[in-house]
Amino acid sequence: MTEWPPADPADAAAVAQHRDELVAAVRDHAGQIAYQLARLQGGDYGSATIETDRGEWTVKYEGGDLEYLRYDPGRDDEVYVISTKQPPEPGPLADALVDYDAFVAGFNDFVATHEGVLDDVATDFPEVATTDGVVAERDRVLGRVRDVCDRIARQLQRYEGGDYGTFTERVGGTRWELKWDRDGTSYLRVGGTGGLYLLSQYEAPSAADIREYAPLFADFVAAYNDHVAGLESDLETVEL
Repeated sequence: MTEWPPADPADAAAVAQHRDELVAAVRDHAGQIAYQLARLQGGDYGSATIETDRGEWTVKYEGGDLEYLRYDPGRDDEVYVISTKQPPEPGPLADALVDYDAFVAGFNDFVATHEGVLDDVATDFPEVATTDGVVAERDRVLGRVRDVCDRIARQLQRYEGGDYGTFTERVGGTRWELKWDRDGTSYLRVGGTGGLYLLSQYEAPSAADIREYAPLFADFVAAYNDHVAGLESDLETVEL
């Protein structure tokens, strides 16, 4: 049986006198239940409802700490034994504490139903495939594209001046846009606003996208060279 501070739970006047002490004891004990429940459910917050012969108890936790403990005897007079608000009235508290041991026993049974459930679950998982080869090929192709774009960026900066600018051309009806700054290529985008970033400061495109657009990059470079040829300047053309 649970050991409570000296008080007769059936005597509302005595419970009222010792209420704070009783509530503190319940909070400490039920806090252990909340902690174990949080470990079992594996989340930052959650709850469980335990039924007894006299009613049902709901324990709710957040961050592993007890948030509230509610007792419902089924007579539309539920009581929050523990809450973040005011303490319960002595009478309902006394009625609830009569059933507290049954709640603890019910929680223990609830935990027991989960024991052994994972005993036959195998952990001999398949080997995980490495992405090293795909990543290396992606970096090789994109590295080559970036090198060429940086050369274009340097030539454009030489011709246009300034610390940043853009160069756009249509390749096969699709808009290609190279944006550059003082450090070189900022991005290479295919398809206009909302299009695919073949080069960017963020994540790399998928292997499927690289396979689709990398072969067309030569046409973009050719379009740049045609652009240079039409300028009265000593800009150099770029070869792949």
